[in-house]
Amino acid sequence: MNCDSEVADALACPAAGPSLPCAASRDDGGGELKHAPPVSASDILNAKILVVDDLEVNVRLLEGMLRIAGYTSVESTTDPTQVCELHRRNRYCLILLDLHMPGMDGFQVMEGLKEIEGDDYLPVIVITAQPGHKLRALEAGAKDFVGKPFDMAELRARVHNILEVRLLHLASQSHSKALEETVRELEASREVIRLQSLDEQKRREQELALAQETQESLLPRSLPQFENYHIHAFSNPTRYVGGDFYDFLQLTSGEWTGVLADVSGKGMSAALLSSMVLGALSMKLRSGTEPREVLNRINQLICEKSLPFQFVTLFLFLLNPNGAGQFISAGHTPACLFRSATGKIEQLVSEHYFLGMFDFASYESRPLQLCNGDILVVYSDGLTEAENQHGEMFGDERLLKIIRQEAALGSQALNLTLLKAIDEFTQGVPQTDDITLVVVEKYQ
Repeated sequence: MNCDSEVADALACPAAGPSLPCAASRDDGGGELKHAPPVSASDILNAKILVVDDLEVNVRLLEGMLRIAGYTSVESTTDPTQVCELHRRNRYCLILLDLHMPGMDGFQVMEGLKEIEGDDYLPVIVITAQPGHKLRALEAGAKDFVGKPFDMAELRARVHNILEVRLLHLASQSHSKALEETVRELEASREVIRLQSLDEQKRREQELALAQETQESLLPRSLPQFENYHIHAFSNPTRYVGGDFYDFLQLTSGEWTGVLADVSGKGMSAALLSSMVLGALSMKLRSGTEPREVLNRINQLICEKSLPFQFVTLFLFLLNPNGAGQFISAGHTPACLFRSATGKIEQLVSEHYFLGMFDFASYESRPLQLCNGDILVVYSDGLTEAENQHGEMFGDERLLKIIRQEAALGSQALNLTLLKAIDEFTQGVPQTDDITLVVVEKYQ
């Protein structure tokens, strides 16, 4: 459905087509103006939607959630510079737009869209994990917002409401008097939904507090001491996300494992999923199951037992006292491996899907070797995406610079410098994602 041409054509006369009935018509008797019914469910589900996010995994997740909800015409791009041209050609009824993108952020994209939309009506729902950016986005012309991590029920409600308002808005350009009251009523209903959301948020305060307690109970009470290794770990949870955990396990073979995971979602559902994943990991690894088979089974478990929009990113590694081992990264942020002999940093990049994303996914381990003085740094994306009071993110380059400068002094110095740098950068600004860090040094 082309939101400018096809809706207008469908409204031109009763015979124009079934997409939308005429917004107003004269009856045969007294010439009284009659209002046509609102847009149909099929009109909304067939409306063109564009998903814009620089991360392919987020694009796939949003596309999947929309298709599960029944939307049939969903397109996407990871390149924000293409959005205006795509909209000029296709006239989308709705654009789901991420605010934080490299090269061209969501606010710049909206400025370009304003030049296309002559009536200054931007069919945009912004995607952001920063509560402070929501008001700025609305002031820039966005019609609504969706928070990260994504909530299926919230996404469906907001997309449906905006599409309904958008289609009626386009109809009102041709029949403004007939539809003016309907649009006002819909806008008022959206305000009611927002007020109801505030009440729901208050009711969830207790659940969030309980979820935080559950999440904290998953972390080790003390760090283990493994032969020839120094281990440091840090986790700073937030109220907004229930997601990160780390753990270590000594195996009967003399090897040991470490894991850092980031669970999507918030509240009790995320805490319960974290508990399930950690329990399954511990049980399978203790039984001597190979790491790749452990993750294959856990992926199946999450696909079967979790909600459709829940998933887990995870970095799992196994080492023996000599520094030899293996690792698997399931869609996780790249880990950093500092080589003491050369001073260089290797990035251990994921080659696998998130756990729980696809039931057909399989996971294979890759070799890992730590020599004396080498340091492995594993972290959640909340670290590099931590923001200061100006909205600037901590970023990968700042992290890599600190590792290059401090790793040669040892893991303890590196860990303390990282924590100090994060604290000085954020200056107490509340974060919307957990910041979790594991540092492992082989010293003999």
